Amino acid sequence: MHRRTVVVCGLALGAAVLGPATAQTARAHRIGFIGPTPAARPMADILRKALADLEPIDAQNLAIETRWPEGDQLDQLAEAARQLVEQKCELLVVVGATAARAARSVTTELPIVFVIAIDPVGTGLVASMERPGANLTGTTNYDPQQAARQLEMLKAALPGLTRVALLGDSGAAPTLFVSNERAAQAMGLQVSTVKVERVAAPDFDAAFEAAKREGVGAMLVMSTPVTTAHRKRIGELALKHRLPTLAPRDHADAAMLLSYGTSFAEATRLAASHVQRILKGSKPAELPVAAVARPELVVNLRTAREIGVTLPATVVSGAAQVIQ
Repeated sequence: MHRRTVVVCGLALGAAVLGPATAQTARAHRIGFIGPTPAARPMADILRKALADLEPIDAQNLAIETRWPEGDQLDQLAEAARQLVEQKCELLVVVGATAARAARSVTTELPIVFVIAIDPVGTGLVASMERPGANLTGTTNYDPQQAARQLEMLKAALPGLTRVALLGDSGAAPTLFVSNERAAQAMGLQVSTVKVERVAAPDFDAAFEAAKREGVGAMLVMSTPVTTAHRKRIGELALKHRLPTLAPRDHADAAMLLSYGTSFAEATRLAASHVQRILKGSKPAELPVAAVARPELVVNLRTAREIGVTLPATVVSGAAQVIQ
């Protein structure tokens, strides 16, 4: 396998500003919610609704204090956690492994429920999936077989594919890149790994230009906070460069040719049951990490027409959703 890594720098902005807190008037339960970027806002709304649907949590007695930093994530995420601890939240719900590590650096006592953390055991967030230990538990959408499956989909959609670009950010878990690089090698694909800096304004233009220089025939977008926050920009550039792109399931609204994986919304709803059990007295250390393992494929035929790709009927028929 030929592997090349290109690190693309963007424009670093000044000090980040934390988003405003939101709260219900009744405060029988107060929960802190931390997203790595403002793109996590819908997940806070999903969490609120899921908790309102569970018994005995009453929406009128629930307050969710939200934070979504921008800019230097590690420092700002830790500060967000510190603020929520000082506000006497009963527990913290955090999106992603980066936010989970930041929250853990602030408190080892307050329960922390993470959502969509990649490989929580391998990255050291928990001791095991069955008995997490310490004060963390949550949900993961990590599937060790996903790398191979999504690359197989790209090859099925583009039979002549020989080189693929992996797009992510410099702070992403190494597991994401390594698993996909190994899967590509097993399939005889060459790989160009393109990373943008984890800053407020990543230079995705340069990332796509680097990928095109490498002669890639398709792009695989990693599931990271930065790619999620800027998925619309990535979709625009994929259309501009006529580059077939496969992205995470929740990027389907960004005109990707193919979107595959588990739903962030489903993972958030699953995390709500952990929150409910902790509020009723369960200990995070004893609550198994829940895995979301129902991946879906979304095919965008409109994008296919715009970039001049004819998708095989077998790929289209296997989709859970087809965008015309």
